[in-house]
Amino acid sequence: MKTFDITIAGDINLDLILYGLPQKMPLERELLASNFQLTLGGSSSILAHNLAALGRKVGFVGKIGADEMGQVALQRLQQVGVDVSHCIQANDLKTGVTILLHHGSNRHIMTYLGTIAELAPEDLDIDYLANARHFHVSAFFLQKKLQNGLPDVCRNLRSRGLTVSLDTNDDPDDQWGEAFTTMLPVIDILFPNEDEAKRMAKRDDLNEAIDWLAERVPIVVVKCGSRGAIVQQKDRRWSVPTMLEKPVDTIGAGDSFNAGFLSRFVEGASLEECAAMGNRTAALSTLRPGGTESFRDTELLRRLQSDR
Repeated sequence: MKTFDITIAGDINLDLILYGLPQKMPLERELLASNFQLTLGGSSSILAHNLAALGRKVGFVGKIGADEMGQVALQRLQQVGVDVSHCIQANDLKTGVTILLHHGSNRHIMTYLGTIAELAPEDLDIDYLANARHFHVSAFFLQKKLQNGLPDVCRNLRSRGLTVSLDTNDDPDDQWGEAFTTMLPVIDILFPNEDEAKRMAKRDDLNEAIDWLAERVPIVVVKCGSRGAIVQQKDRRWSVPTMLEKPVDTIGAGDSFNAGFLSRFVEGASLEECAAMGNRTAALSTLRPGGTESFRDTELLRRLQSDR
């Protein structure tokens, strides 16, 4: 028997979100926000948190600094039952932080990488990660030290019977180069959004991009926002619509989709059922600020369970 349903290696930080700021921000002016939220950030840690809130057993490996920000982030994970026993504290570094300036449907995103970019292959206990049914990596391009060693890690874990998924998030350099393409043969599921899928495949047409990716990865799951998701396995494709919610905040919705999808995937559900659950958890996420606050709301979680 495996200890965990899913193990995750990746980024952990806090997000500071400011609301109500003008999109054009003049210098040397004091601009007043209408509200703010300090919440758990980092695609990997948001996913870990929300999977645990959904009842999955999750083991998480990340790196924090010797500061209060890192301790708060760890506490948020521990509160929902994520195992953080293999997280690493770097005494000479600061925990990463992201500041998000919210302008209605648009936002500015500014990140201090800190420890986010410092997790390395030698920090990973492979036996710990293998004590699960599934392994996931997010924020691939931010994890500079982890990138080159990840293909070997994934091959090792797959040889031990785990399935592996990847959500790269954006490539800040917009290259989608060898580090990325080397990952494609060693994963089972890829989770891009529409724009990322087209840039990964260097195609302007989404259908062509999905076909290109599906030739290289067994399962491609494309997140399409308010239109739901597209799932392709070999030459079979499903479009899975979503129920529209009036969003408060879309930050973390993609990570929350991944949480819903993987929570059903490890149960052996069909890919359509997995995507439908992903749509529900993504919609749930948008009802509160940040990527995890909806999953800290017991009433919203109860509503989600009753909708299944």
